[in-house]
Amino acid sequence: MKLWVPGKHFEELEQGDEFLTVSRSVTEADIVNFCGVSGDFNQLHSDIEFARNTAFGQRIAHGMCGLAIASGCLNRSGLIEGTTVAFKAIKEWRFRNPIYIADTIYVKVRVKEKTDTGKPDRGLVSLQLTVNNQRDQVVMEGQWDLLLAKRSRD
Repeated sequence: MKLWVPGKHFEELEQGDEFLTVSRSVTEADIVNFCGVSGDFNQLHSDIEFARNTAFGQRIAHGMCGLAIASGCLNRSGLIEGTTVAFKAIKEWRFRNPIYIADTIYVKVRVKEKTDTGKPDRGLVSLQLTVNNQRDQVVMEGQWDLLLAKRSRD
């Protein structure tokens, strides 16, 4: 018996395909936990009084915390769940706007390019990602290169 996987296989995606992920609200707990996991306790993320006197006026999520949450949104949407063989690269990633506590983010995904690796079990897919908040502001964007499984021939 084969394990069923919900994700798209290499052959099921075409250049130009577009998808929206599920959304996820960013909580204070996310930021606090990310401080602990990363060791990055920068006051911009961890000190209410300090952050109040910055250009942002309040604490913001770490850029990498937002990136991790966006990755979770992509996986929870099922698009690449169970079919990702390897995460190969992040390219031209830009952080455009802050993510505040209680912002809700989601990802717009476009298949930018597909490259057959010549391997029978996987191919390279380049995804253009745009992470937006509930106000449809772009908070970050860039390209992810993933090796995705090909459909089994048996």
